[in-house]
Amino acid sequence: MTTIHEVAEAAGVSISTVSYALSGKRPVSEKTRRRIEDAAAALGYTPDAGARMLAGRRTHIFALTEPLRTDTHAPTHMAFVLAASMAARRHGYDILLLTDEQASEGMSRVTSSRLVDAILVLDVAPDDPRAQIARSIRIPTVFIGIPDDADGLTCVDLDFEAAGRMAVERLTDAGHAAITLLGQPEVSYRTSNFPRRLRRGVEDSAKQHGAALTTACAGAVATDPAAVRAAVDAAVERGDSAFIVHAADDAHEVLLSALSRHGLTVGSDVSVVSAATSFDTRTLGVPLDTIPLIPAQSCNLAVSIVLDRLERGEADAGIHLIPPAYHQLGSVRTPS
Repeated sequence: MTTIHEVAEAAGVSISTVSYALSGKRPVSEKTRRRIEDAAAALGYTPDAGARMLAGRRTHIFALTEPLRTDTHAPTHMAFVLAASMAARRHGYDILLLTDEQASEGMSRVTSSRLVDAILVLDVAPDDPRAQIARSIRIPTVFIGIPDDADGLTCVDLDFEAAGRMAVERLTDAGHAAITLLGQPEVSYRTSNFPRRLRRGVEDSAKQHGAALTTACAGAVATDPAAVRAAVDAAVERGDSAFIVHAADDAHEVLLSALSRHGLTVGSDVSVVSAATSFDTRTLGVPLDTIPLIPAQSCNLAVSIVLDRLERGEADAGIHLIPPAYHQLGSVRTPS
């Protein structure tokens, strides 16, 4: 009977490498794995039943960890879930959705059970506990978002800071010297990292261009029409004539209604840019210039990185930022 020692000798690798390749316990490069499998087939080597069960290695399932909290903006988050599912499906993978509010528990569960081939992480918090888990496991893990401490992690995301800078530059190029940033609900700046990154880009660019900047939130835990109207009223009283909106679609509608109530016309009296927006601003009462957040871009890149990792068996830590693009729809006035 052929032994594992003979397979290792024929393949030119160690016994442990043969074991890892046939059991899937540790990643082995695709080239080495094929050489081992060819040697095993040629010698007629048959591992025991437990090893045969693991020999397929891949379950063709990705875990998608997306904690659904009370402050979650469901339409945006579900757009990312759908985009990730479609990207995985194009490559023959299914998605196991983990929605535990204590997201690390679900991630630990699928890791210990070897139920999935890789993990995609959504709704990344500044101090996300899933970061430490990702550093300690061998299952390929990609964060669609960036925690404060991204050391040793693989992350993909829109370059929110660049999006913030781009919005300010468009407005200052149009001659605006005073800008109001209408941002996410207050809770989002504690539970998510992307709003803070966009605000940082806006603040840095406003300072660089000598523009006066006022920041306001669309509400406490969700869009509050009264808070949006109050922000617009205060901006008009200050004489601000430019707005950057980084909030949900309903906040945009309230903003436009409030500006109309003041008798102001978007695109001439005032300018509005919607930054890092995941919905089509052409559906609003007034189409707005936008710097879009396109879920498919981030999710396609994340899945591509995961598949590359599965094939090569090597880590690919680092931050992959998607450059923002500006879509002009006439809501920024032409400089006089």
